[in-house]
Amino acid sequence: MKARHRIAHATVSAAATLLLAGCGLIGSETPSTEKTKGPTMNMQDAADRADAILDATFKAIKPGVQWTHGETTTGSCDLSRRRAVMTVISEQRRGNFLGLIQRHWEGEGFEITAVNKDKDLPAIYAESSDGFTLRMSIGGKGQAFFEVATPCVKESAVSDPTTPSNGPNYAGGPIPRPDVTSDFWSSDSPAPAKS
Repeated sequence: MKARHRIAHATVSAAATLLLAGCGLIGSETPSTEKTKGPTMNMQDAADRADAILDATFKAIKPGVQWTHGETTTGSCDLSRRRAVMTVISEQRRGNFLGLIQRHWEGEGFEITAVNKDKDLPAIYAESSDGFTLRMSIGGKGQAFFEVATPCVKESAVSDPTTPSNGPNYAGGPIPRPDVTSDFWSSDSPAPAKS
C-alpha cells in the first residue's frame, strides 16, 4: 500500500512540475524582465504606423486612385484603420491592381500570407515584422478596400487620421459604391503588356 502511495505521490509531483514548467513558472529560460515587458507602442503610435503604411501604399499606386477614409475600429488593445477606393477597378484590371499592391508590400519587407485569386472578389493579405496585418480586397462594383490592423499595444486615446482623403471623405458614415472612372483602372480592356 505504501509503495502505491509513493508511486502516486511521485506521479502527481512530476505532473505538477511539468505543468509549472509549461506555464513558465519554473525552468523557464526567459529572463523575468522579458516576462513583464509589455508593448512599448501605444494605440496612437500604432494608428500613426498604420496610417503611414496606408499612405505609402497609396503613393505606390500608379496611376493614382481616389480614396476615402473608412471607419477606425478599436478593440481592448488594438485597432484597425481602413480606406476605400472610390475609383472603379474593372474586372480586366484587378489582376494588375493586386499585382502592384503585392509587389509594393513585398518591397516594404511585408510577408504575403495569403492571396485569394477569386475572379470577382480577389484579396491579398500580408504581415509586417512588427505584427501589423494588412488586407486589400475587391468588393462589389470593383471597389478596393484596404485595412491595416495593429498588434496589441498599450491603451491610449486615438485621434482621426491626419492624411486628407483625395476626394469626398465618407468616414463615419456609409461609403457609396465607387463612382470615379480612370482611363487606366476602369478600362474594360486588358492592360498593355510591358515591353
